Amino acid sequence: MSWNEIAGARAAVHRLRERGSRLRFITNNTTRARRELALELQRMGIELEEDELQTTAVAAARSLAGRRVLALTMPRIIDDLRGIELVGESADAVLIGGADETAATNRVFSYMNLARAFAEVDAGAHLYCLHRNRWWQTARGPMLDAGAFVAGLEYAAETEATLLGKPSAAYFEAALEALDADAELTWMVGDDLEADIAGAQAFGMRTVLVRTGKFRQADLDRSATVPDVVLDSIADLPEWLEDHEDRY
Repeated sequence: MSWNEIAGARAAVHRLRERGSRLRFITNNTTRARRELALELQRMGIELEEDELQTTAVAAARSLAGRRVLALTMPRIIDDLRGIELVGESADAVLIGGADETAATNRVFSYMNLARAFAEVDAGAHLYCLHRNRWWQTARGPMLDAGAFVAGLEYAAETEATLLGKPSAAYFEAALEALDADAELTWMVGDDLEADIAGAQAFGMRTVLVRTGKFRQADLDRSATVPDVVLDSIADLPEWLEDHEDRY
């Protein structure tokens, strides 16, 4: 997440609310606490309450409550992991978070920390990941994300990580439950073909791919995943929905 505001996004959210749409903001961001993310979006003028924002760290806190967890995560999300007993050894579970451009990433994903995580999984701890994104978009271009570390641990320990964020069905289910909405009547809007669009379609949701953020035309051209709609930006969504109300 580069934190570059998308032109027209705040107006689009306002217009969606005016037309009675129920909104849920779901993210795979794993480098900031939910409260911090909500405040940043509010500073941009986006209308949302903190509890409308669904993060993977909060999902992990629910899933791993009461367990001993070795967490390789950014320090800024520790507050969102309340209820988890964070340990350095003898863990029930290993949790892999996400990466960013700060020096904290070098410390969290150091060789010794990854080797410790491998040892815990090899000894019987279950492997979890907040997401397994291959890369993330920054102002400087694409950068390697934590999915590479997850894949490496899976390979070394001959196991499969439990995914807590997008595109897991449980993550979309939690969003729909919060909205009290049916999947087939709900639109997922996102820029990631795999995590956003394919994940939502697998859960029966309708999908809008936007040509911002991670969008790459080449990815869309060669993908077997076909969004219901492709728009230039979320700014175009309210008008598109209004023009197609009779069909959806």
